[in-house]
Amino acid sequence: MKLFQEGILQAVPAHAVYLSLNIKAGTDAATVKKVVRDLADKTDGQNLVIGFGAGLVQTLGSEIAGMKEFHGIEGSRMRLPATPAALWCWLRQHERGDLVRQLHQIMHTLAPAFELQQQVDAFKYKEGRDLSGYEDGTENPHDDAALTAAFVAGDTPGLTGSSFVAIQQWTHRFERFDAMSGEDQDNAVGRRRSDNEELEDAPESAHVKRTAQEDFTPEAFMLRRSMPWSALDKAGLYFVAFANSFYPFEVQLKRMSGAEDGIVDALFQFTVPQTGSYFWCPPMQDGKLDVRLLNLV
Repeated sequence: MKLFQEGILQAVPAHAVYLSLNIKAGTDAATVKKVVRDLADKTDGQNLVIGFGAGLVQTLGSEIAGMKEFHGIEGSRMRLPATPAALWCWLRQHERGDLVRQLHQIMHTLAPAFELQQQVDAFKYKEGRDLSGYEDGTENPHDDAALTAAFVAGDTPGLTGSSFVAIQQWTHRFERFDAMSGEDQDNAVGRRRSDNEELEDAPESAHVKRTAQEDFTPEAFMLRRSMPWSALDKAGLYFVAFANSFYPFEVQLKRMSGAEDGIVDALFQFTVPQTGSYFWCPPMQDGKLDVRLLNLV
């Protein structure tokens, strides 16, 4: 029996909705606990992946080793918004209609205790590309390396098999991107869009060079499951990174934002983050979300 939420390891679906929710003002702890138990019973870890924010964990009278809020990066040369939330839900479906029905059911379950902070509608583009046309997640670990990177190891019941997820919604400024030459676009990413080959002579600001996971000490591997999003005339990438701690995300973002050496990732030329949050994704037990550490009794 797998102890982790399998949707984390699976390829991104054709359609998805990301929900960030807060506890409704005035909601008592007993109601919050009941709703969380109801949600846990409905979570299969595949079509629905769940994460809990530090504030909700604290409200439940619990403590998860390694869990904290995102407060940005000290010394960052770019704006990195922090938007904490109590609960995060990743709804995953192959059919848009199934996603609509799933969303309605989940919101009905959560309504007694939670209110929506943000809903982001996402989708798979081609074989897994960002809307810029570049392949996303090329350097993701695979097989055993993916398990090691994405999930907490050990033999602690309720913690083993869990994962820490960092999310950021990035908005692309397509007018800036489209004004760049094809060569400048490739240099900003550090890869050729045509064949996804890494550029040996890319500038130090290239995204690939800023985030090379093996270049950190210790190495900073994480499992990206990002998806393009759109709403009205806005669009971009909903960045999602699962890891066995927040370390990989933090050291990569520190380098990207210029806080480490003053060099800012070239992606900031045409895309900017709008949100930033941390969540803890519990493991699974007997086909249901294992929330034994959340003091729900």
